[in-house]
Amino acid sequence: MDSSIKKGVGFGLTSGIITTLGMLIVLSAVSESKTVVLGGILSIAIADAASDAMGMHISEESHERAESKHIWQATISTFISKFIFAVTFLIPILTLNLDKTVIVSLIWGFFLIGIFSYKIAKDRNENPFTAVAEHTTIAVIVLAVIHFTGNLIKSFAG
Repeated sequence: MDSSIKKGVGFGLTSGIITTLGMLIVLSAVSESKTVVLGGILSIAIADAASDAMGMHISEESHERAESKHIWQATISTFISKFIFAVTFLIPILTLNLDKTVIVSLIWGFFLIGIFSYKIAKDRNENPFTAVAEHTTIAVIVLAVIHFTGNLIKSFAG
């Protein structure tokens, strides 16, 4: 896989999972409405994927010797991967109640992050356990902060 595509997929996968899980956690805490959660996830899949792809595009253009082909590969792979990974979280929303959706989605998200982290580490000849532990820990911290934020919002607003 070309490094610019790998960069876009890695960014899109990670951003898609963390952003979608964050949205899912907060919206399910404050709303209890599948329609609201679905709308949030779809907006991430479309608008946030496009925003991240544009950010990747501009970031890649900022490199002095960036080739147009690589810029566009990173841009498109960011959009497609973020869109696809965000959309996968619609399946549990459409088939389960919100409490089970959150649990299943967390398992799914951490599974994907773990698999990709493992692959990155193996490709770089690094310890996969260290990479998986590092990336999982960062995701846990981010999602814990989001969880507590959702609870604060619910206690103040609701």
